Amino acid sequence: MLLLALDTATPAVTVALYDTDGDRVLAASDQTDARRHGELLLPSVDRVLREAGRPLQDVDRVVVGTGPGPYTGLRVGLVTAGTFGAALGVPVLGLCTLDGIAYASGLEEPFVVATDARRKEVYWARYSDARTRVGDPAVDRPGELPAEVTAMPSVGAGARLYEEVFTGLRTDLPLDQSAAALACLAAEKLAKGEEFPPPRPLYLRRPDARVPANYKVVTPK
Repeated sequence: MLLLALDTATPAVTVALYDTDGDRVLAASDQTDARRHGELLLPSVDRVLREAGRPLQDVDRVVVGTGPGPYTGLRVGLVTAGTFGAALGVPVLGLCTLDGIAYASGLEEPFVVATDARRKEVYWARYSDARTRVGDPAVDRPGELPAEVTAMPSVGAGARLYEEVFTGLRTDLPLDQSAAALACLAAEKLAKGEEFPPPRPLYLRRPDARVPANYKVVTPK
C-alpha cells in the first residue's frame, strides 16, 4: 500500500511517499516558507513521486495533517488532499499535526509539543510518549501555561520561539512537521486497525479575516 502524506499546518510544506509493504519512506520533501504553501505544495508532490518512480495513480491512501494551524496554510493541505482523494477514489486520512511532531521525537517519557500560533500564542498538546496524546490540542499564550507544562521536555518550533518559558526545550529533536513521520504514524495505526479522525481542520480560534463591525448591507430597491 502506498501512502501519500502531506502537511501545511505549520510554516513547513512537507510531503512524503510511504510504502507500507516495504515499511519505508520512498521519497520526501521538506521546505519551510510560511507564505508560499500554495505555491510549493503541488511541485513538492510531483518531485516526491518522480524521485520514488511512482505515478500518482499508484497511491492507495492520502494522509493529511489537520492542524491546528493558521487558516490559510492549513486549508491548502486539506483541500489538496481532498482533491487527490476524490480524483483517485481513495480514502483521505486525517492526523493531528502535533501528533506527527510528537511521533518524530521518539520520546518515551511525558513531554509537550508546541508550534507557533502567531499572535504571541502557541498551539500545544501534552503526550505521555511519542504515540500517545493526553487530551485535545489547545492554543494559549506561553506565559499563561501551567508551570508543570512548560517545565516538561518540550518539542517544536513554538517551544523554541519561547524557550525562556519552555525551560525543558529539547534542541536535539525536530522542530518542524515531517510528512515522513506523519506517514509512518499512519502506517502504524493502519496496521493496528485504529480509526482516524476525519480530515477536517483544527483551527481552535477564529480566522483573522472578519466582516467589519460597521459593515453596511446594501439591498436592491
